[in-house]
Amino acid sequence: MKRPRGILKRNADVLLLASQVINPLLVGLLGYLAFYYYLFAKPGFDFFPFRYQMAVLVGMFLTILIFSWFKVYQPWRGIRLRQELWTIFLAWCSVIMVMIIIAFFTKTSTEFSRVWTASWWIISGVSLLGLRVIIRLSLRYARSKGFNQRQVVIAGVGSLGQNIVSRMRSAPWVGLQIVGYFDDNEELRGKKIMGISVVGNLDNMEDFLNKNDIDQVWIALPMRAELRIKELMNKILVSSSVEIRFVPDIFDFRLLNFSVSEVIGLPVLNLTDSPMYGINQLAKAIEDRLVAGISLIILSPVMALISLGVKFSSSGPVFYHQERVSWNGLTFSMLKFRSMPVDAEKDKGAQWATSDDQRPTGFGRFLRRTSLDELPQLINVLKGDMSIVGPRPERPVFIEEFKTEIPDYMQKHLVKAGITGWAQVNGWRGDTDLKTRIEYDIYYIEHWSIMFDIKIMAMTFIKGMIHKNAY
Repeated sequence: MKRPRGILKRNADVLLLASQVINPLLVGLLGYLAFYYYLFAKPGFDFFPFRYQMAVLVGMFLTILIFSWFKVYQPWRGIRLRQELWTIFLAWCSVIMVMIIIAFFTKTSTEFSRVWTASWWIISGVSLLGLRVIIRLSLRYARSKGFNQRQVVIAGVGSLGQNIVSRMRSAPWVGLQIVGYFDDNEELRGKKIMGISVVGNLDNMEDFLNKNDIDQVWIALPMRAELRIKELMNKILVSSSVEIRFVPDIFDFRLLNFSVSEVIGLPVLNLTDSPMYGINQLAKAIEDRLVAGISLIILSPVMALISLGVKFSSSGPVFYHQERVSWNGLTFSMLKFRSMPVDAEKDKGAQWATSDDQRPTGFGRFLRRTSLDELPQLINVLKGDMSIVGPRPERPVFIEEFKTEIPDYMQKHLVKAGITGWAQVNGWRGDTDLKTRIEYDIYYIEHWSIMFDIKIMAMTFIKGMIHKNAY
């Protein structure tokens, strides 16, 4: 017996068209309303002027074009709401940028009210995001109540297949209803795994799909079963129009910012990737320069006093240049206030700092205890060598030792090194466990966001620079 399809699925094409029409109409309506409430009653604005009409029409056209280019109208079932909202935000920012460019080259920017323009753009952006939130929440509620479901069968009863079931059950708002398993292990036939019946072997799936209204097949077979996967896909594609999802068994690997992309027309699984690309890289650069510039202005009197202290405490330069490794394994010259005599490493070479280190001068020991010796690195941030927040950089000689001893050590170089970091604000600094410190660094890379950076900067400020492990 075939299962009845939901009203949303039967009218999916109509709903997609409606969503493509609603967004530009909303932009146009809000452009008119912003004009009506701000300019309509003012002298010289007795009606909606032609130039304003054209601006609104251009905005609507660009919304249709750019939102489609950003794939705003793709199916978002199972994808996080924040990812969808971020895509819409970027798409709307692109619309604004194109309109600014058009106004610049046509020399028409002075012909429009700045208040109207800003109001229109801001209100439209907020409304587009708000509309998507309302739609998402409505769909989540409907799906959690059993409506708008997609019927799913899973090929494979191994750990991967069971993991899929577990994840689907933990997110009922996705609206994926599991009908049954298929697996070549005949001993499992008829049994229930995690409450889901094993309907038959993989060869029975073709007949089952023809007799039942199934929407999706999720293939959860190990990659070593390549020939079986190809055989199964060929059978399904010949006899059925269901959607096929293949979940590769790569989750035993250490995945860092795992994503799927396309390169020269080939689907590519990015097992490890840096979050610092595109708009993220620009946002991080703005954050770094802004914070570093303001900090240097505020702290310049303190840095001047420290310079005098270094100069009078021992002979030699105020600053100490040390080669460190940052993003993509590139080296740079990191600045610090000199805390040791000039010839401190002359005899034994590079040494790891410890709590009983006798090399620092009296004033240098104070600088290291308070982490004030790190302040010149604000200059490194302005130069682009470092970030305000990120994993602490290390010297090449130590990296050669650590990268073979500590798992995932080199992954910290997927982002720029920082003055402060998630490991440091949690106490993992100085001569502490490097494995744990790297775990904190990896966590930071996996969960990076501007808000996370702000949190780390706030924790650095609140907890202060003084720590028992700073020496």
